[in-house]
Amino acid sequence: MAQQDIEAFVEADGREALVREVRQKIDALGIEYLYLQFVSVTGRICGKGIPADHWESISRKGFQLVYGATVNLFTNRHGEYLGYGPEAAELVGIPEPETFCQLPWDKRVARIWCTLFRNREEREDAGAYLTSDCRGNLRRLHAAFKEKHGCHLRSGTEPEMMWLKKDENGQPNGGFSNPYCYHIDQFESLRPVYMKVIEYSRAMGLDIIQGDHEDAPGQLELNWSFDDCERTADRLSTYRQICAQVGREFNLIACFMTKPFMGVSASGCHHNISLWTGGEDAPKKLGQETRAAMDEVFTYRSGGENLFDPEGDDRQMPGIVGQHSIGGIVKHLDAMTAIGCSTVNSYRRLWDTGFWAPVFKDWGFQNRTTGLRISAPGRFEFRSVDSMVNPYLMASAILQACDDGISNKIDCGKPEERNIYAAMEAGKQVAKLPMTLGAALEALAADDVIKSAMPGEMYRLYHEYKTDEWERFNHTVTDWDQKTYLDCLP
Repeated sequence: MAQQDIEAFVEADGREALVREVRQKIDALGIEYLYLQFVSVTGRICGKGIPADHWESISRKGFQLVYGATVNLFTNRHGEYLGYGPEAAELVGIPEPETFCQLPWDKRVARIWCTLFRNREEREDAGAYLTSDCRGNLRRLHAAFKEKHGCHLRSGTEPEMMWLKKDENGQPNGGFSNPYCYHIDQFESLRPVYMKVIEYSRAMGLDIIQGDHEDAPGQLELNWSFDDCERTADRLSTYRQICAQVGREFNLIACFMTKPFMGVSASGCHHNISLWTGGEDAPKKLGQETRAAMDEVFTYRSGGENLFDPEGDDRQMPGIVGQHSIGGIVKHLDAMTAIGCSTVNSYRRLWDTGFWAPVFKDWGFQNRTTGLRISAPGRFEFRSVDSMVNPYLMASAILQACDDGISNKIDCGKPEERNIYAAMEAGKQVAKLPMTLGAALEALAADDVIKSAMPGEMYRLYHEYKTDEWERFNHTVTDWDQKTYLDCLP
């Protein structure tokens, strides 16, 4: 009988040594409890907790949880469970020992990411990789991309979010600071908050490099070093957990909702991307004399050859691999918008004109009016993505779009260096991105390349979840409806 995927994973060379190393850290750090984590279809962190005494057993056998946890275990508007019913089997989550990291806000607890599998006793594909595991899918898609093209994707994100005050009922009561972009005084007003975020982030492997106050109430952006796209996705998920914890400590709401206020900027999450060959992995200290985590948590890749760097005499135009990657991304921007702008609220960002949100299907140099721009030599900024993104699905979609562009030598055309609105006034025909979640989901349904970023059951689950979200919105009477129509007749 062929070896199951789960057996191969548990018995992989070197894993047992990592399991023993985790035990040593558990004992040395006084860890009492472990969070075993995975990521749902919407980017929510789910999982189970176990006493650290059971580490060795759980490292081999894993934990079981209903399949529906990958779809947040929510019901649709008809009261039926999304994705999987109660009759479905239970998944198995196997911890990845190299991701062990102590929580800096409660040093009795550590976090470990997990890979998900089908149950060992399933009638079909027993013990196979679970395709509703977006983290696992990204790892496998990236491995296939590396094998096919001999290069890998590195990314860095720009995660904007807002710190909101609470009213006496614990509900949002406006942003903590004024909407003054880059004003140090407004940044300073949130110093206790962001310094605590930075403290926790560095303790959990995020190499924070810069930050600023953005132009919405209470809106901050903190950035960390770019890296392999899988690690970057894990770090963005970790950053969200950190912000939620700091919000609890300061009685604030750490808001990753894309557009809580009209008339000011929304929270984007631009993805800066590049394709590389070579390079070396090495851990960073980040101020830690003794790291309360495995080396992998602090590891970044540096060096190698950036295939997006300009070639020849043109110091702006990227090399041919970069040009074809641009061609692939621009071709698939409509479908990618369903992943990068994944909520009904995301499209408030696109409709509130004048706040630099990209609404046009084009690319350019340093041009923030297009969906993709070259933000620096050798680096593309994918702009059609906001703070609610599932980073694993987004990286997977970028990989598949680049693969299509490189494999089929898709021409990227000429960059647009004008303000896109001025270019249109001059007669240029430019298509808009989808301007509602419903339109974006239709574009995704028609795009087999981007759907391939959601292999197996992943696309079905995403489509079902997001279609239900769109339908819920459409069958809801809002304050706007009442204000607009309540007394319009007679």
